[in-house]
Amino acid sequence: MPGSAHPAVANGSISADRLREEKSQSKEKYQKELRPPSDELLNGNDLVQEPSVPIWRIAVSLTLLFLNYFLAQYDKFILSYFQDDVISTLNLSQSSYGLLSGYATGIVYALLALPTAYVADYTRARVWVLSIAATWWSLCAIFQGLSHNFWQILLARIGMGVGQAPVEALSVSLISDLMGKQYVFLGASVLYVGVYIGEAVSGQIAVAFAKTHTPWNTALIAIGIVGVVVALLVRIVVHEPRRQSALVQSFVSNNLGEHEMPSSHKAKISNAITDLKATSAYIARMRSFWILVLSASFRQLSGNVFGYYMPTYLSTLFSSHPNLLSRYGIIVGVVGSVAVLFGGLMTSMFWKRTKTLPLYLTSIGGMVSSIFVLLMIFSKSIAGGDDPRGIRILYGTMSAAYLTAELWLGAMNSLIALLLPPRYKTFGLAIWASTQVLIYSSGPEIIGLALRNVDSDSQTYLDGTKIALAVIIPIGYWIAGIGFLMALNLVKRDLNGDFVQGSLGQTRRLSFGIFALILGGLVIGLFVASIVYRA
Repeated sequence: MPGSAHPAVANGSISADRLREEKSQSKEKYQKELRPPSDELLNGNDLVQEPSVPIWRIAVSLTLLFLNYFLAQYDKFILSYFQDDVISTLNLSQSSYGLLSGYATGIVYALLALPTAYVADYTRARVWVLSIAATWWSLCAIFQGLSHNFWQILLARIGMGVGQAPVEALSVSLISDLMGKQYVFLGASVLYVGVYIGEAVSGQIAVAFAKTHTPWNTALIAIGIVGVVVALLVRIVVHEPRRQSALVQSFVSNNLGEHEMPSSHKAKISNAITDLKATSAYIARMRSFWILVLSASFRQLSGNVFGYYMPTYLSTLFSSHPNLLSRYGIIVGVVGSVAVLFGGLMTSMFWKRTKTLPLYLTSIGGMVSSIFVLLMIFSKSIAGGDDPRGIRILYGTMSAAYLTAELWLGAMNSLIALLLPPRYKTFGLAIWASTQVLIYSSGPEIIGLALRNVDSDSQTYLDGTKIALAVIIPIGYWIAGIGFLMALNLVKRDLNGDFVQGSLGQTRRLSFGIFALILGGLVIGLFVASIVYRA
């Protein structure tokens, strides 16, 4: 139709050649935006297609990374299991407890993970940064155990958040370079077993402490001392591996940040700024990253609410069963560990057939699990108030809930690591994790604010907790599931290197701006509300 044809066609020239030339020029411009000047390139000699780390070193390194990550998760389980003791010992309100378990550490965690991870990538010293961070949070765990009031434990937890902030991103980043791409999923899943073992051990400790009348803060002091020892071992034993090439079929991914380390301070700062801009542009142009991070955030929000409030709710609901927390912990530890390892193993086994299995495991598993979660919450009502029958329903549905829901952590985070540019994957993983923290930490905060004026020993508090669990957890699972399924085709395009090219469109820029405003408003609003209501 006249007036709508491409100029090359309208003028009678060779349109196909002209279109190909323009597309090639656009691609070259896009790649130039994402990498440093060409005279700084080293032809990729610092990347490897497949790591050649001895199996024994992989095993030892993975064991230490697991122990460090397990210890870093331990404190939140202590707060969960000993919620009533913590509140009574420190004379806290429900909103104060929600601040300790939500945004107090969450905001610090999210914000400080970014510069720490970037420094670790730029200096190529991930092991050093990890060992220093582990030492710091371990000391803060000891200080937390020595706290006598709200402000002391709050400051200790904020300090601990500083140390814990980069642990997950650094650990996954190191694992993704210790073994071949096909096995990274299983290796990362071993790391995430620490989440479930931590809860299982905490459950056993909770029962032992209750029987011996040992105070909750003893556990935190002990874990801090052990953490310092593990941090030292990480620095001595774990070696910095060479970076593995990316999964993305793109020149840009494997060449981003490829330059010599300059000697002058000014040149180092210039390179750091250039790499920061290039990495940020890379992530902004990925088609799947942002829908994946939003979906994972809702999934984690449900899990965070589950972990913080479910143990106390169930132990109150079945108050005549003193061993409930112990068995709860065993189910979480055994079933959760089996599930996450199975998810990683399945992804590794079917690696050559499909790269998107983690999305199916996460989405479908979460949706199915939401049904079992509801059965858990209403297990006593389903049993007609019969405690023995209700407890059997609880244990069965809880096992099914964990088996279906916990397949995803290792597989999904490994996929994200392999989608990111190799030299700055730690920074990318920190963006991925920090965004989730800011969103999912709102769960305990909202519940704490909603129940701030309710006596934690009252039936009203129990009913309010039940409603919160029954609403927030299933909705979060379903929103996440739908989001992951919607991201399937976008992930495939990213794997093929089909990123957004040229200048970012107005719609995409506007979407980023709106998301940042909403997220910032949520963080500031909830944090200010917590401070106001605590006063």
